[in-house]
Amino acid sequence: MTQQVILHPMVKLQRNVQSLVESNIIKPTDSIWKIALLYGNDWQHWKQELLDFGFSMQDPISELLAVEAWDEE
Repeated sequence: MTQQVILHPMVKLQRNVQSLVESNIIKPTDSIWKIALLYGNDWQHWKQELLDFGFSMQDPISELLAVEAWDEE
């Protein structure tokens, strides 16, 4: 029996943002708000998630990418 690993939604966002950085679409030094342009209608949800985790929209994307674990305790 294989065990299915369920990823935290923030891990998926983090991976998507990492992919955008690797594709040179955004830079690690860009502010987090810049990804709003890429998420369109979904941005309000992701913005609230980021704020709940203590990020500001002016924080550099590199801070989002540096998170190793998304604990909600």
